[in-house]
Amino acid sequence: MLTIKGPEDLVKLFPKKTPTSFTQFKKTAMVKSANKMTPLETYMREHGIKSNKVNILYDNIVNRAEYLNRFYQVSLKPAPLTIDHNPMPRRELNNNKFVQYKNIIRNMHFFNILQNTKSGIDGIPTFLDVLYDLYQNNIIDYKILTPSAMHYVEEGRLASVFSSFYFRASIMNPYLVYSLNKSVLRGTRVFTPTLGWTSYLYGFMECDEVLEYVGTDVIPDVCKKTAQFAKANYPQKGCEIYCDPSETFLKNPEFLRKYKNHFDLVFFSPPYYELEKYPGKLQSILTYGSYKEWLEGYWRRTIEVCYQVLEKGGKMCYILSDYGMSNSNYALVKDMGRITREFFKPQGTIPMFNKNVHVTEHRETGEKICIFIK
Repeated sequence: MLTIKGPEDLVKLFPKKTPTSFTQFKKTAMVKSANKMTPLETYMREHGIKSNKVNILYDNIVNRAEYLNRFYQVSLKPAPLTIDHNPMPRRELNNNKFVQYKNIIRNMHFFNILQNTKSGIDGIPTFLDVLYDLYQNNIIDYKILTPSAMHYVEEGRLASVFSSFYFRASIMNPYLVYSLNKSVLRGTRVFTPTLGWTSYLYGFMECDEVLEYVGTDVIPDVCKKTAQFAKANYPQKGCEIYCDPSETFLKNPEFLRKYKNHFDLVFFSPPYYELEKYPGKLQSILTYGSYKEWLEGYWRRTIEVCYQVLEKGGKMCYILSDYGMSNSNYALVKDMGRITREFFKPQGTIPMFNKNVHVTEHRETGEKICIFIK
């Protein structure tokens, strides 16, 4: 199931050799800004960038294997599967604690998370696209040459530049899912209307009290790998993975008959409308042409499905925030909460700390764990 089995696999993704000298590099490299390409020497002259600073970047490119090895060790090398840390208490839920549990998720879905999922904010390229340009095509994104970024490069912290400026799909930490269920939700039969890159299943299946997990998603590769992950690691527990939009189950009599009033917990972090644009032709933002249509067509119908399959007294929980941008027209927490309260009784919210993955525009995530009851 792993996409990158070792650091050597990561290095092999970038086989092209860099120009053999810094002089040649300056003459052949290009700087990319918006849709414009500028020769590096011209860009340096126009922006007053000194050669000694760019030379440090060139050395990083030549020695790319050092960074790629480090990235594998920190972000892709799977931790031991068993979650053996005590669950975080209700008041301390943090998506960035013991982040090593994210590694297997990021590795399994490497290309979908780091390249194929796009930011809904214009002008933010994906993490892997920037690396391909830099290491394969001698194309430097202009943000790397800004004073703040070059400061990090000079300090040997190119990784901070990549993680701060470029887009990576957000991942729910399986340890957070595990902790939330242990400390607050205590579900035993769980339905998730999205799969969360397999992280929901991982976190829930690590809970002894969880006996059954059913989930759906619209990215075929994620559905396939989630089912494989469950079969390989939790064969003793009940698991069913569907590959359909969650709202379509409202017109699926077989599914509704099978799971009517069946689950004691529904959990997910729904799409934030168009903040992240996932791969796959059945994504909700492609199905529904406007925010209003999306709220009614995707969200209301998904919530009604959740109501149908949840037993009386069962908990409905989702994690959500607004975009965190002053120019956003989407009040997700308010609008989605209003619809949810038409079906469920609110039980309050819990704040969740989460490091920002949209650094240049989306600084304060402000995630809320919203809990309802049927």
